[in-house]
Amino acid sequence: MDIEPVFTTVAVVFEVIGALAMCVGFVVAVVLGIRSLRRGDGGQAAFQTLRTTLGAAILLGLEVLVAADLIRTITSKPSLEDAVILGLIVLIRTVLSMSIQIEIEGVLPWRRALLTSGGQVLGEQIARDRAVSRDAR
Repeated sequence: MDIEPVFTTVAVVFEVIGALAMCVGFVVAVVLGIRSLRRGDGGQAAFQTLRTTLGAAILLGLEVLVAADLIRTITSKPSLEDAVILGLIVLIRTVLSMSIQIEIEGVLPWRRALLTSGGQVLGEQIARDRAVSRDAR
């Protein structure tokens, strides 16, 4: 039984999940930004909410896409060219992830006291929005 097509399908599913995470995160970020504006928090707070939430969604999507690339490369026929391409993709996505994390948190990732993923930041933004909406009622 050739298992490579199975893992290729798994990698494609991971890629779709990564893209969906970014798309859904964009919609959530816009909704949270609009809700922040409607509450009267001001443009700066709405922009910060939008920026933080969108950055977290992109981070989450990038993490899933890196996993998809790893699965695809590990399960394919090994070649030096594939390994170099994977290394470059992972390097680029890692640099993007780090720069987004620095933008969101305002601190270098290795200086944070608590490690948080893109999903955790997104969840915290949604929870904060719910709490403010509940308090406004």
